[in-house]
Formats: sequence, structure tokens, C-alpha cells
Amino acid sequence: MCPAPADREAERARLVDYMARRGIHDDAVLAAMQLVPRELFVPPELAEFAYRDTALPIEAGQTISQPYVVALMIQALELRTADRVLEIGTGSGYAAAVLGRVAGEVYTVERLAELAGMARERLAELGYDNIEVRHGDGHAGWPEHAPYDGIVVAAAAGEVPEQLRLQLAVGGRLVIPVGAAFAPHELLRIRRTRPDEFRVEKLGEVRFVPLLPGHTDTTD
Repeated sequence: MCPAPADREAERARLVDYMARRGIHDDAVLAAMQLVPRELFVPPELAEFAYRDTALPIEAGQTISQPYVVALMIQALELRTADRVLEIGTGSGYAAAVLGRVAGEVYTVERLAELAGMARERLAELGYDNIEVRHGDGHAGWPEHAPYDGIVVAAAAGEVPEQLRLQLAVGGRLVIPVGAAFAPHELLRIRRTRPDEFRVEKLGEVRFVPLLPGHTDTTD
């Protein structure tokens, strides 16, 4: 895996320090945020804004999430270095890259073919050989690689998709925003405590675009 570019290292350090002061305490997550070059995951004309703690527009009319929210959700997964993770909503690939620095295997599903292709190419160029990108319907997850120790969803669902819950390993954690479209959403952590038992924790209010269905390409 390639090292992070050094030319904006100070900006990344300031952002990481800001997130630590806001309550991000997982050392592995903070270290990953320091290493992943966010400027390479946004359009070139917006690269100067990459280390502001804000969402930014990307290709296909979508956005790259606010860095603090990315860190908060990944921290909530309580990952270990050997864990297998599923991400729903690849977008630019930035959160997948952070996950790739924290976990052992990352599988990420994106409903828009344009974004899936760009993220796959970008992550490969940066040397992330532990991340696989699929163009498909996030509601269905990626059952071929289940069970997952962690699942994170970067879009708001009206209710928790049953397929995602069933693809959790026992002991696994699903982090997902839930609520009506374009309204404040409740960030939930759902822990599979037994094969037929799940425990739900509320982590606070967030805002996300809705989780929409997409085409599933079984060749990816």
C-alpha cells in the first residue's frame, strides 16, 4: 500500500487533531485519517478544500462525506486489524480507503457505475489491494463474502435492510443512518449478539442522502 503524499501532511494533521478534540478517540481511525490523501478523492478544482470538515460535491451529482462523520461511523464499527468489512455507498472511495487502513478486508458496493469504476481505479492506483469495489444494489449487500465483522452504510434507509443484518457475523456491528428521506436521521449501531438476536444502540443525529436501489452486476 502506497504511503500518503507528504505535501499536505500538515493539513491532514490539523484535521485529525480537530476530530480528536471532537471525540474521535480510536487511534487506528485517527492514524488512517492522517494517512489517506482526501485531496485525491475530490475533483481537482475542489482539492484546496479537501481538509475542511465538510462534505464536498463529487462526480455523478453525489458528495464525499464530512471527514468527522466518516471517522465517527468507522469508529463505531469497533474494528480490529483482521476484520472483514462491507461498505454500502462507495462514492469517491475515500471512506473505503480509511477502512482499508483499519481493517483486513474491505468490500464496498456502489449503485452508480460511474462512481464504482472511478473508485476502483483510484484505489488501485493508490495501492489498496485489500479493497474490492462492486457496482450493485446496496440493499442486497454482498453475500458472497459474508459474514462481515462490520457493515457501514453511507446513506439513510427508511428501515434497516434485512439482508444487511443477516450478513453480519455473530458479534458483528452494523452502523447505519435510519429515517425519512431528507430529514434528520438517527445513526444506529446494530450488534448481532446471537444468530437470531440483535441489539440496537442510538449514536446521535446525522443527515444523509437516501439509500436508493441500484443494478446488481454479479460480474464485479
